[in-house]
Amino acid sequence: MTSNLFRQNILALCSAWALTLGMGMSPSQSQAQEAPKVKIATNMGDIMVELYPDKAPKTVANFLQYVKDKHYNGTIFHRVIANFMVQGGGYDAQYKERPTRAPVQHEGRQAMVAGLKNQPGFLAMARTNDPQSATAQFFINTADNAFLDPTLIPDGDPVKRFEYRGQIYENVPRENLLNALQLFGYTVFGKVTSGMDVVDKIRLTPTGMGGPFRTDVPKTPVVILSITLVQSP
Repeated sequence: MTSNLFRQNILALCSAWALTLGMGMSPSQSQAQEAPKVKIATNMGDIMVELYPDKAPKTVANFLQYVKDKHYNGTIFHRVIANFMVQGGGYDAQYKERPTRAPVQHEGRQAMVAGLKNQPGFLAMARTNDPQSATAQFFINTADNAFLDPTLIPDGDPVKRFEYRGQIYENVPRENLLNALQLFGYTVFGKVTSGMDVVDKIRLTPTGMGGPFRTDVPKTPVVILSITLVQSP
C-alpha cells in the first residue's frame, strides 16, 4: 500500500512538472514571443538582425513590410563612414531611388526609454531634418553615436522648464521645443546578432563620389542582395 501511494505521488509530481513545462512559460520565454529576425544578404556576406517590436512597434512593422515587399532586394549601402555608420536601403546599383510608402511615425523616444540606443551594431531609421520623414532607409551604427539619441525632456505641455546646453527654456510648447532644438534623435529598432565582421568589411571599404553623392559612396558597390524574414514575431 505504501509502495502504491509512493508511485501515485511520483506520477502526480511528474504530471505537474510536465504541465509546467508545457503551459507555465511566461510569454517572454515562449518561442512564439521571440523577437523577429531577418537576414541581410549582401555581396560581402550575411548579417543577422534581431528586431524589437515591443520597443518600436510601428517602426518594426514598417521595416518588415518593406522586407515582405522585397523593396530592399538589389539596393545598395550608398553612404559609408567608417567610424560612424553604414546606410542603405534607398537606391539601386544605378543610384535610382526606390519608391516608398508614407513616412512612419517617429518612435525614437519610447525606444530609447526602453533601452535602445545608437550604439555599435544597432540599426536605426534614416531620415531628413524632418523627424517624421523616415521611410525605408536604415543605418547600422559602427560607433557609439550617443549624439543621435533623442534628448529626454520633462513631461507636460507646455514644458515648464528645460535646460539644454546652458540655455533655459520655460513654458515652451512641447512640439516647438522638440523641433527647434532637433531633440528627436533617430529611432533604433534592431541589433546585429551575427555578421558584425561583414559590417566591418563594409565600413572599411574605400569610398568616394558616386551617382548624385559627392562623398562616402563605396567605390565597389556594396549590394543588399535580399533581406528575408527568418523568424516571425
